[in-house]
Amino acid sequence: MFDLTHFSPAQWFFVPAIIFGRYVLYCALPFLFFYAWKRREQLYRKIQQHFPKPSDYQRETLYSALTSVIFAVVTWCCLGTPLRAYTLFYTDANQYGWWWLALSVPLTLLLHDAYFYWMHRLMHHPRLYRRIHLLHHKSVNPSPWAAYAFHPAEAVLEAGIVPLLLFTLPLHPLSFWAFVTLMLIFNVYGHLGYELFPKKMYTHPLGRWLNSSVHHNLHHEKFHGNYGLYFTIWDRLYGTLRDDSMKKVEEMHSRIHAQKGSISQTGAERSKAGSQLTF
Repeated sequence: MFDLTHFSPAQWFFVPAIIFGRYVLYCALPFLFFYAWKRREQLYRKIQQHFPKPSDYQRETLYSALTSVIFAVVTWCCLGTPLRAYTLFYTDANQYGWWWLALSVPLTLLLHDAYFYWMHRLMHHPRLYRRIHLLHHKSVNPSPWAAYAFHPAEAVLEAGIVPLLLFTLPLHPLSFWAFVTLMLIFNVYGHLGYELFPKKMYTHPLGRWLNSSVHHNLHHEKFHGNYGLYFTIWDRLYGTLRDDSMKKVEEMHSRIHAQKGSISQTGAERSKAGSQLTF
């Protein structure tokens, strides 16, 4: 764990590389599994039944690298300059107690989800969409590499959650690190392009409030609705959860069920054939 408040100017120089390195690691693992190693075997879980072009991956990675630099600069402004004194960032876990340290992590996600929803809807205003957000939506069929693929202006707005949290919530390095890690993981999952949730998750009293890769993939494919990041709270409250979301979920799980049934039948046939062999 790094205490960013004690970084020297030379160490801050490496922060963009750290942020980009984490992005590459968290994107590369699911990409290699779903888009390379198990590409054919897991195709039935692919939401859109085709794959992006190599040029899409290149664009997404290039703009994600630039986003990493912008995220680092915003974090440095908050914690590496005299502004640090005005934040609520603290390093002694006993100052607020371990109960607060644990509670602060889900609170950051709830605040970020509200921030992201309204900022995201703002980005869909026709003027801002054409000039800024359109770049992210060039990934009509997103891959994990699209997680940070933002126009520089949008990257600044995305990074705005950092000062908002640091200046309003007491955050320990552990909780701050947990927040940025969960943010990246959920961004990668949202752009994965594969359905991983069990069908029951969508009707579970708690699970129905979670956002899914299906929800966000529909947003990229259809361009409107499903604006949330971690949860569907704001989409449900303001009527922006797409009406065809559950239809897409049903379609996906019908395909998944059919594939599993086919695999089970093939396995049973092979077992029966093997039992009939005589020597």
